[in-house]
Amino acid sequence: MDIKRIDERVSVSPQIDVEDVARLKAAGFVAIINNRPDGEDTTQPPGAVIAEAAAAAGLRYFAIPLGRDGVRDELIEATRQALDSVEGPVLAYCRSGTRSTTLWALSQAGREATEDLIGKAAGAGYDILHLRGHLDAGV
Repeated sequence: MDIKRIDERVSVSPQIDVEDVARLKAAGFVAIINNRPDGEDTTQPPGAVIAEAAAAAGLRYFAIPLGRDGVRDELIEATRQALDSVEGPVLAYCRSGTRSTTLWALSQAGREATEDLIGKAAGAGYDILHLRGHLDAGV
């Protein structure tokens, strides 16, 4: 599991496995956000399997898949609501962490300065400069 910390509340990673859920709990995470649509890759576990493992571990689980349709307002709002509904660290995952970083940044637009969002993403290894206009607009 390759966890990249965005800030004190949010980390992102590539696809996780069922075995990773217990490790996330032990590391202090309180919730998992799945930004990967089921069936994107034949080797990925279904979201329902991760959701079941999360429930067994006492973690909140949110399915907010970002697929070929691209970013939509409802995905940004669902991310904002998920983050607002929990107290403590959250791990969001997708294939590489890029989509999770994108949804996190857009969900925080207007709450944090654009430069801070871009800097936090860059610190975790993600370039979101192309989102500047959306972040400035406060989506």
